[in-house]
Amino acid sequence: MTLTALVGAIELGVLYALLASGLFVSFRVLNVADLTVEGSFTLGAACSAVLTLAGHPVLGILAALFAGSLAGLLTAILHTKLKIIPILAGILTMTALYSINLRIMDKKGNVSLLGSTTIFTAFSEFLGGFQYAELLLGVLILGASVALLTVFFHTQLGLSIRATGDNADMVRSSSINTNFTQSVGLAVANALVALSGALVAQYQMFADIGMGIGMVVIGLASLIIGEVLIGTKSILRHLIAVCAGAVLYRIIIALVLQANVAQSDLKIISAVLVAAALSFPAIRANRLKFRLRKENRRA
Repeated sequence: MTLTALVGAIELGVLYALLASGLFVSFRVLNVADLTVEGSFTLGAACSAVLTLAGHPVLGILAALFAGSLAGLLTAILHTKLKIIPILAGILTMTALYSINLRIMDKKGNVSLLGSTTIFTAFSEFLGGFQYAELLLGVLILGASVALLTVFFHTQLGLSIRATGDNADMVRSSSINTNFTQSVGLAVANALVALSGALVAQYQMFADIGMGIGMVVIGLASLIIGEVLIGTKSILRHLIAVCAGAVLYRIIIALVLQANVAQSDLKIISAVLVAAALSFPAIRANRLKFRLRKENRRA
């Protein structure tokens, strides 16, 4: 792999790490299978692209954060108030977001940002054309997000959200409103996902109505790979693992593409990676059992 391809893979991995961080909040902290992700990712990209075309790239990022949090709140309302199971609530929101995203994009399937000023081009100009300005900006945004999440999950509200994911019944018995904690958690998760979509749109210089398809698999692959390789002893370590997993996943995809594998096969490769990562603990446990049995027979 060339240095240019490696740097490009790392840059995308850093941006997708925000997506993986959002999935970490919903899947790991709240223990909720939230499929809103595929709609909120595109929602962030659409908001970012439209406002970037209007000459407001920073406002586009902020609008993506706000819109993503609203998408998460909608899923939370469907689940907590209307008693729809989380996975179905996410599907309903994701379905509704398809039409909303088309409206935002003025009923166009694709919005090009070629020739527009993005936060990446502006940052590069600010640094005098620094070669790795895009990577540096992505790392700064990701680092700030990880730091804020770490601090947030050590506050009283953050601890309540973590407790809700561990044991909602126990939290209710402690007079904590689990509907509120779940709503905040899903809002934070989808705000991060939308932020990822917004940054990816400005980085790739386009937004597409179908760019959110498969984002759950990509996020889960990043999440599981990081957990297997680095571990999950603390919130900070868990978040670092998720981010590292996202970067490693993009490097693996870049290597696969360089091996002349068709892009149409990337989804099945992602599925295989997730399956392999998910089954790794079971495989390791079975190997340990087999080794112990073998040693017992020898004894």
